[in-house]
Amino acid sequence: MSDLAITTLLVVSLFLILGSGVWIGLALSGVAWIGMQLFSARPAGDAMAVTIWGSASSWTLTALPLFVWMGEILFRTRLSQDMFRGLAPWMQALPGRLLHVNVAGCALFAAVSGSSAATVATIGKMSLPELKRRGYPDAIAIGSLAGAGTLGLLIPPSIIMIVYGVAAEVSIAQLFIAGVVPGIVIALLFSGYLMVWAWRHPQLVPPADARLPLRDRLRESRHLIPVVLLIAAVLGSIYAGIATATEAAAIGVVGALVVSAAQGSLTWATFRDSLIGGTRLYCMIALILAGAAFLTLSMGYIGLPRHLAEWIATLGLSPFALLLALMLFFILLGCFLDGISMVVLTMGVILPTITKAGIDPLWFGIFIVLVVEMAQITPPVGFNLFVLQGMTQREIGWIARVTLPFFVLMVAAVGLIYVFPELVTFLPQQMRR
Repeated sequence: MSDLAITTLLVVSLFLILGSGVWIGLALSGVAWIGMQLFSARPAGDAMAVTIWGSASSWTLTALPLFVWMGEILFRTRLSQDMFRGLAPWMQALPGRLLHVNVAGCALFAAVSGSSAATVATIGKMSLPELKRRGYPDAIAIGSLAGAGTLGLLIPPSIIMIVYGVAAEVSIAQLFIAGVVPGIVIALLFSGYLMVWAWRHPQLVPPADARLPLRDRLRESRHLIPVVLLIAAVLGSIYAGIATATEAAAIGVVGALVVSAAQGSLTWATFRDSLIGGTRLYCMIALILAGAAFLTLSMGYIGLPRHLAEWIATLGLSPFALLLALMLFFILLGCFLDGISMVVLTMGVILPTITKAGIDPLWFGIFIVLVVEMAQITPPVGFNLFVLQGMTQREIGWIARVTLPFFVLMVAAVGLIYVFPELVTFLPQQMRR
């Protein structure tokens, strides 16, 4: 059979299995088994056992359940309420006022969460009722929250960065540091848009609260101390070279437990719920990663990634055209799959092509995270849209429409890191010295 026929058979098999309701991880393993059984001489059962065991026992992957658990612990604290109290007095002077709390709050919580959905849910549960009570329009409040919530994937520690680092064999610590500047740039783009919106619609912005004197604003800022210390402990330990990503994750878990205990929200019930929630989410991710590892091996034996890379090379695409095609491909894929599935499904095929095109895998990791962020707010499977639909009871189409300006800003951010790759590479280069 030709490569095209084999590819078509496997893709059709994958969608049939997924369409029947089988879990993604098992569907990937099933397609990999079909490929090895039909088109490879190696016994499929033996390959499956060795690959899945190797994937599940990866030391690099140890950071993932720890960061997931840290996010689950913090989700059950009053950290988001404290962040609102600490940030709100400083936002009153900006055009758009408290709308900026969505952006700043999501950026701060992203730095201790690692999950886009958890960031949206945690900040949204605090900010949306407060903004509605004060008279801010639902469209801009919900749209800015959906857009800013994607920072949970980019600002480290990020679950998707760990998944990419394992799949692409790129240093997770380097990826974490590389995501800091692009994350700040996107947050500034979002805040800039909110200012422009406020200047264009001054009648829709509620009047400012009584302005607090500097002393009172500083006093309110004390509520930000726990989250700032936690960020400093996790990212500072990595940047200073004191801890690996896995060790920093363990520091984060201990720090989250300390914060929870200090706030009085650490009970046996919340501890148990956070542990169960983290275990459930990690098991889902681990099953997907194991299935994807077996699928990557199967594709390697069949030779599809190599043939695809050679075919793309014959097209003579420039790096810009290749990245543009990949961005459109991932945005389309994001309409049907979640971010983790997108990364693990495609990396085995795409990485040889990227390497041949001379694109830095570290830079490409941040590019992928940015594009997956876009997929978080594209219907029908944008996870942030689902979270907000459950919180607001609005139609998913309406939420996607009010989020569109922030989607466009993310496209602009991809353009910025292409034109100025130093936005991604500068900090990792300093870290290596």
